[in-house]
Amino acid sequence: MPKRVLVIGAGFAGLSAATSLASKGYDVTILEKNSMPGGRARVFEANGFTFDMGPSWYWMPDVFESYFARFGKKPADYYDLVRLDPSYSVVFSPSEAVDLPAGLSNLEKLFEQFEPGSSPRLRDFLNQASYKYDVGMNNFVWKPSRSVTEFLSLKLLYDVTRLDVFQSFASHARKFFTHPRLLEIVEFPVLFLGATPENTPAMYSLMNYAEMAMGTWYPMGGMHQIVKGMVSLAEEKGVKILLNQTVQKIDVTEGTARRVVTDKGVFESDVVVAGADYNHVETALVDPANRNYDDAYWKKRVMAPSSLLFYLGVNKRVPRLRHHNLFFDEDFKQHAHEIYEDPQWPTKPLFYASAPSKTDPSVAPDGCENLFLLIPVAPDLADDETTRERYYHMIMERLEAYVGEDVRSHVVYKRSYAHRDFKSDYNAFRGNAYGLANTLRQTALLKPALKNKKVNNLFYTGQLTVPGPGVPPSLISGLVVADEVVKEFA
Repeated sequence: MPKRVLVIGAGFAGLSAATSLASKGYDVTILEKNSMPGGRARVFEANGFTFDMGPSWYWMPDVFESYFARFGKKPADYYDLVRLDPSYSVVFSPSEAVDLPAGLSNLEKLFEQFEPGSSPRLRDFLNQASYKYDVGMNNFVWKPSRSVTEFLSLKLLYDVTRLDVFQSFASHARKFFTHPRLLEIVEFPVLFLGATPENTPAMYSLMNYAEMAMGTWYPMGGMHQIVKGMVSLAEEKGVKILLNQTVQKIDVTEGTARRVVTDKGVFESDVVVAGADYNHVETALVDPANRNYDDAYWKKRVMAPSSLLFYLGVNKRVPRLRHHNLFFDEDFKQHAHEIYEDPQWPTKPLFYASAPSKTDPSVAPDGCENLFLLIPVAPDLADDETTRERYYHMIMERLEAYVGEDVRSHVVYKRSYAHRDFKSDYNAFRGNAYGLANTLRQTALLKPALKNKKVNNLFYTGQLTVPGPGVPPSLISGLVVADEVVKEFA
């Protein structure tokens, strides 16, 4: 009789783990709290608009290709990808914006416009970043980080020395570029990693390689199309996905998770994989004696940002906006300081605006625009409607100044989303949106362990354990934990 695996949560990591285990002959059931799978990548429709609720950047296409190839499939079997050109636009003021072109030759020309002689330095920067990407994404992220012996090899030690683990991203970037605009462009991808560029390891220039060399893509129909593809594949492999199942307890007897109790019933288990928020599982689903970490440990964790989001349906087209738009029209350092070093609602925040209807007419009615606005903010802030409205008008004033038109009076649908929603929908620790910060002290062996130390068949997957936050790492996290389950419960 196949071993029964219960996976808690149908986000990217949960779906990935479930599909991998089902393909190896396990009897897998996913218990999902919400009314649809996808976790933070859920979708909703309103007034003819289709809104992706979370992830909106499709980077690292090789990870998705590799994932589906494991099961004899490819992304094109489930969704149509298009490469965006420009990849995104950076708005520095109402009168100054820079489009980041697809293709390295065009990117080099852009860099030369700001800083003559910078194109060979850009090539050198990306060559180093390419090496980091290759080692990081094809080696380090696949390690379960359960023992220091995983990292004891001369080859790995050599790789570490070339990854610039102990150098800051800020100092690394300044070896190549001096123009403030180029530095802002290069440092943008680390904004969501959980620390300032001065406190982020230079190894994360691998993200620049992913962004600049591999490109920015979009699955037609929206990011939830990836989830639909993963669900289709999971069910093809025999995974059962049960929705609206709020897990209330993992019942442990003599060091073994025997069953999972939801508000709808009791499910027997041989193995439990928790893809829900790690801290929530520890503090709400298992008894204190079976926790990996106490409250003091969690209080010391450094979190990546949370977000204040706005989903807007606009009854006209909005000029000047690209698919992805970064509003860097305020001081980057001040905003970063107010996220990471002195947590508070930001004084003059940078923000991100996505207009997927520029690429995909299916996400908005004819003649309308679908807008997704995001302000990175510190986790665990007091979140109320008055604060949300204040920031809505703050960033909309700047967006309108840039596009040169009134937009707010044309908004026919509006929904906000922030800390209390992350907590309610995902039991997110401290209302986080992106998981743990990618600091040196929270990397690999120093992340929360993927297996419970006291319950012999309870594993963890997702953005609060290895390898870390983001859609591609979450996909990999599910595969890594599935391999660990197979090793112990073949």
